[in-house]
Amino acid sequence: MPTIPPERAPLSEHEPHERRQVAESFGSDAERYDRARPRYPEGMVDRIIAGSPGPDVLDVGCGTGIAARQFQAAGCRVLGVEPDARMADLARQLGVEVDVATFEAWDPAGQKFDAVVAGQAWHWIDPVAGASKAAQVLGPGGRLAAFWNVFQLPPDVAEAFAAVYRREMPDSPFNLQVMTKQALDGYQVLFAKATDGIREVGGFRDPEQWRFDWEWSYTRDAWLDQMPTHATLTQLPPDKLAEVLEGVGAAIDAMGGSFMMRYATVAVTAARTAAA
Repeated sequence: MPTIPPERAPLSEHEPHERRQVAESFGSDAERYDRARPRYPEGMVDRIIAGSPGPDVLDVGCGTGIAARQFQAAGCRVLGVEPDARMADLARQLGVEVDVATFEAWDPAGQKFDAVVAGQAWHWIDPVAGASKAAQVLGPGGRLAAFWNVFQLPPDVAEAFAAVYRREMPDSPFNLQVMTKQALDGYQVLFAKATDGIREVGGFRDPEQWRFDWEWSYTRDAWLDQMPTHATLTQLPPDKLAEVLEGVGAAIDAMGGSFMMRYATVAVTAARTAAA
């Protein structure tokens, strides 16, 4: 499922972390968000845990707790930080302890963690202030890991979907180029900003990128269920959203009612130096 679109042109004018109204629009339907958004590869969760000195995890921008629950299932103790109270409420109902705050303004009250993670969230945080706060709460050897699910639609599916967007949302950055093989390229700006922020703050070993490739089959209903959670669609008027969903649904019907999505999950990660 798409997460944030790689909106390369708009990012040149406004950094994602400066657009809080978009970041906080996902809570308008928190139950759908939790139900429909993709999970993360177990191999990535296991590698982050293995590369951390202990089980205490801080999940930044935890949303409804999708990643937090995966780390809990792997044996970690997790605290979430989430600016949207609606998302935080659902995360608590699903078993995650959450503080409601932006990460930049959050008071750790002296708490220390073995890992600071952020799934689909680090681009909504000032990359330097975020890395600085992470360095503050990580003990020696603690790991910062910001990760994103990047969807890579098959070319024929991408063309069908792009045609709908061009017709119904002609100003949308969600075009054919970013839907197909260029999708991962579009995210490189986010990876670079995360990497640069870590390096600027210092106190971390050199950042790395970890990539995990996987696939998921989507039915028409499953795909349409998660579409309203896209950043490009969360603020659309209901009538316009309905038109987009109708067009995409018709395209999937024409393909036989389902399609296979390829994902690349990429983590930008670095370990805190022993001199923390």
